[in-house]
Parts: sequence; C-alpha cells; structure tokens
Amino acid sequence: MQSCRRKSLWLALLASWLLGLLGILPLLRLAVPTGPRAGAPQGWPRWLDAELLQSFLQPGELPEDAPQLRRAPRGGSCDWGACFDTSKCRSGGFKVFVYPMAEPISEMQHKILASIEGSRYHTVSPTEACLHLLSLEAPAGACSLVPPKWNGGKNHLVLRLHPASCSGTFQLGRVMVAEASPTVDTFRPGFDVALPLLPEAHPVRGGAPGQLRQHSPHPGAALLALAEERGGWRVAGTDSSACPWDGHCEQDHGPEQTHPGAALPNATFCLIPGRRADALRFLQALQAGCIPVLLSPRWELPFSEVIDWTKAAIVADERLPLQVLAALQEMPPTRVLTLRQQTQFLWDTYFSSVEKVIRTTLEIIQDRILGASAHPSLLWNSAPGALLALPTFSTSPLDFPFYYLQQGSRPAGRFSALIWVGATGQPPLKLIQAVAGSQHCAQILVLWSNDKPPPPSWPETAVPLLVIEGHRKVSARFFPHSAISTDAILSLDAHSSLSTSEVDFAFVVWQSFPERMVGFLTWSHFWDEAQGRWGYTAERVNEFSMVLTSAAFYHRYYHTLFTHSLPKALRRLAEAAPPCVDVLMNFLVAAATKLPPIKVPSGRRHEDASPPRVPGDLEPAARDCIDRVAAGFGHMPLVSSRLRLDPVLFKDPVSVLRKKYRGLEKP
Repeated sequence: MQSCRRKSLWLALLASWLLGLLGILPLLRLAVPTGPRAGAPQGWPRWLDAELLQSFLQPGELPEDAPQLRRAPRGGSCDWGACFDTSKCRSGGFKVFVYPMAEPISEMQHKILASIEGSRYHTVSPTEACLHLLSLEAPAGACSLVPPKWNGGKNHLVLRLHPASCSGTFQLGRVMVAEASPTVDTFRPGFDVALPLLPEAHPVRGGAPGQLRQHSPHPGAALLALAEERGGWRVAGTDSSACPWDGHCEQDHGPEQTHPGAALPNATFCLIPGRRADALRFLQALQAGCIPVLLSPRWELPFSEVIDWTKAAIVADERLPLQVLAALQEMPPTRVLTLRQQTQFLWDTYFSSVEKVIRTTLEIIQDRILGASAHPSLLWNSAPGALLALPTFSTSPLDFPFYYLQQGSRPAGRFSALIWVGATGQPPLKLIQAVAGSQHCAQILVLWSNDKPPPPSWPETAVPLLVIEGHRKVSARFFPHSAISTDAILSLDAHSSLSTSEVDFAFVVWQSFPERMVGFLTWSHFWDEAQGRWGYTAERVNEFSMVLTSAAFYHRYYHTLFTHSLPKALRRLAEAAPPCVDVLMNFLVAAATKLPPIKVPSGRRHEDASPPRVPGDLEPAARDCIDRVAAGFGHMPLVSSRLRLDPVLFKDPVSVLRKKYRGLEKP
C-alpha cells in the first residue's frame, strides 16, 4: 500500500512539474526581446509589455523558436558610412534636388513635390545638392528611368510611399530606400528609412487632428478593436475573455459589434495582424488614440530609427492570444493613459500629412549627417517634436522653451529689448528710458529700419544700447541676431508706450510660461460663416487668441523658427502685408505649443499710442492674411483664451503703498 501511495505522489508531483513548465514557457517566449543589432538603432521591441511580463532568461538563453536576426538585404554590406558621402552636405548644407517626375504625375507625386519645394532643404540645382531624390510613385508602365547622375545610387534616395510602386525598375545599388512598411527581411537598419503606409487621400499639409477626446479609459468603452480583412473594425466588449483574432479559442466570444465601414476604431486597444497589407490600419489606430497591438508584425515600424515606439504601441506574439488578452485587461490605467497620449502626439507631429512625413524623412537623413549634433531622442519623442526643435539652434533640451518644466529648470532672470523703428517711426527716447529702468533688462537693441539716419546720440542708460541698421524688411525684426544675449525677448515698436512696472510684471509672468507669448494688446480670430473664411478683430472683448508683437515677451528660439522653418510663401506674405507679421508669429508659437498666449494689464496710454492696426482699417491683403496663413499651415492652430493675469491687489481699494507694481494703475 505504501509503495502505491509513494508512486501516486511521485506521479502527481511529476505531472504538476510538467504542467508548470508548459505554462511558463509561452510566457518566457512572449517576454524575451531580440538582441540588439550591432551598429544599428533598435527597432521594434519583441515583448508584450516590459512592466507586466518581465524576462526570466539570462542573456543568450533564447528559446529554439526565438526570432532570428534579420538577413542583410539589397547588396548586403551597404551601410551609411560606405554608401553615402557626407562631405558635400557639410560644406554646402543639406540641400535636396528632386528629379523630374515621369508623366503622368499622380496626385501623390504632386503632394510629395509640393512638400519638398516648400521646405528649407529644396534646391533647383543638382550640382549644389547633397541628396538627390527620385520618386517611384508612378503608375505601372510609367516608372522613371535611371537618372543621368545616378553614380551607382550614391547620395540618392528612392521614395516609395506605396509598396507596389515601380519595384524592380533598376538595380538600387548604393541608393537609400524610403519605403512604406518595408518587410523586415529587406530593410537595412541605419540606412533605409521606414515610412508609414498612407492612403491616397492623405492631406498634403495640416491634416486631421487626433480623434482622442477622453484620454482615460472610459468604463463603458470597448476594450478591443480588431482590424478585419474586408475593411472596418470588429469591436469586443470590456467583459469579453475571448481571443477574437484566433478562431480556435474555446471561450465564448461575448458581445461583439461589426462596423465594416468604420474608418477609425473606438476602443482602447487595436489588434492589428502582422500582415504587410494591414499596415494602413496602424495609422488609423494612431489617429483614433487606440493603442496599437501588433501581432507578430512582419514589417518595419515607420521611423523606427528615431521614434521610441515602446511609449505608444505594443508588440505581441499572435500564437499566445489568451496571455495577450489577459495582459491587456490587467494593464494599469496610468500606463494606458500614457500610451494613448503618445499616440496622439506622434500622429499630430509626424503622420497627419504628407508634408510631415516627407520632412521627418529628411530630418532623419540630416541627423545622420550631423552625427553628434543631431536631435537627441528626447526631442524626437516629446512635444513639440523634432520638426519644431531645430538642431541648428541647439541639441540641448535646456535651450528650448518647451522643456523647462520637464527638465526642472527655469529661464534666466534677464531679457533683451528689441525696439523696431520703421519707416515712419521716431527715436523712441521715452520708451528706452522706461525699459532701461527695469531691474530685469540686460540690453536694448534698436533695429533701425528708417530711411533717415539714426540720431548721433542716444539717452544714457544703465544697460548696453546697440543700434542695428540696414534691415528694411519687416520680417527682419524676427531675425535671430547674434547680438541677443538672453533667452527672453521683449519685442517693441517705436510707438509703444509702456511703464517700467508694466515691463517688470509682464516679464515675471513670462518666466512662469516661457513657451508662450505674453503681451498687452490682443486680437481674436473667428470663423465667418457668411463668407466661409477666417477673420480676426481687434475689438476689446473677453476672448482673444493673439497678442501684438509691438509689445510682447517670448523666447528667442522663435526667431530661429520664424527665419529657418517657415515656408517661403508665408514669409513673402508677411513682406507684402506688414500686419501679417503679428499673425504669422502667433500662428508659429501656437502650432508649436498648442496653447494660447497670455494677456497682462496695460495702461490706457499704451492703447492710445498704438497706430491704426485694427483689421478693419487695413488693406484687403492684410485683412485676408489670417485666412491665407491658415491655408499655408493647413489648419487653424490658434487657441482662444479668456485669461488675463493681474498682480496681487491690482485695482483693489487698498493703499498704493501695499502694491508691488504701482505704476500699473496710473492713468
């Protein structure tokens, strides 16, 4: 009897050990990432979620069926150092020449050409170009032939926004390939560029905003949405314990809804099969704020060289549906919130238009050329993104106005005053005295744009005063002058009338909001239903969306962004209608921050001293500028606000001796 009991006990222990081994091995396979590729940036993570499923393996202890390192495609040893000559790019700058496109030109080719020609990289001279671009977006039978200056493909970029575009026309050789959803077997990390698969109707600029309105998971919202082969999304309820992408599950599938015609999913997680044809669903999930869950993807993630997709997407093994579903159901709400917010940032910054996709591609190539001076990962993966954080200004996040709070720092306590003296302006002697009396003023720069010579003598001030002559264009007031020594800039016109107290208080407010514009006089924009266009007004109402740069604080980085990032067409518009400069600068800051400006109180004398810049008194070209600027941006970035910040005890019926900024209330 005892021997039988011992045998039964041993059999039970052996069975328990086998069941435990079989249960843990799939989790181990799910949690193990592939080893990093030597000499190349890492791409997709190969685990479900590092916070939920930690790896139990030591380095080198991989399962037999673990993913293998990808093969070297398209010529094998071709990499950035061997197949691209950076010497010309460093001497003449990063310029891009586009080869003439074969007729007939498709709609997507028109969008590509418009995006490149509107960028700061474009050149019409192939001799001064650092990069030669060839688009293969032509229909079948109309593909481009080998260009005359092909040079084996060196310093060339072949652009394919659709997988079926003119493949196999000629040997690529040493050419870079920017292709939509390239397969992992043909993609060359660190040399090729993985693009998103765009629909034909993708807008050329601007683009639709992200659709996420409720950042936190709503109790009644669907947990899963599955991309279906026939189009649309199949939605499963939050109480479903099914594995909806696997027909062999034994559990009840629960309540499901089928939406074949739905363009965007309405769920927390979007399950996307690993087929290359489903890559378009990835972009839909990003726009909808639905966390993409890719099931063993066989295509390279778009812009994986610079974007950290572990902050916005999840990769899962399609062979383990129940474990994946359980992990998604148990994911903490804070993690879900972080992932969904990042999907919206990436969509709005890099994927919402053809122009952004093209600019991101060129920025990645420029970063390779710059090497150590390229964008750090933080600038690529946090707002406002690398497209609005120019490396020519700095590569340190501390130098940009967007990262002070994130880095735990604060701008310096000094500012530079830039006083613009136009064709009809007089030397602003009283204004100089008032600004120089500020305890925060570091220097005063007078930008003399008058036909008359400047006066030989200027008032004596406690801070340095420098006169800069020869700038006749009104946009020169936003040029990044090397003489500016502070982060904060107080932009003024010669007709402005401010007191020292007004300047001091406005600067203290700006120090708390260094990414925004802080000003005294405001405009507001509106949509004119009768004319079907945008308009703006200077009427004194509670709501505003712009501050006039005739008296405003902002960060000096916006001068660099205005000069080197704006399309040429918008800058020409500012020259034709000078009041459009105010609109253009406000558009630029709002597009970068997605925040409204801040208004501070000003005296009546400042409003009375302002010239007639009310939109109704301007020329038709100036009145139309907000509509034309909105068309140039592709969307309306301005944000309205009703907030005005006043100092403590402002206009309170107390003794003036108790007030810090006493000059604010003087008539």
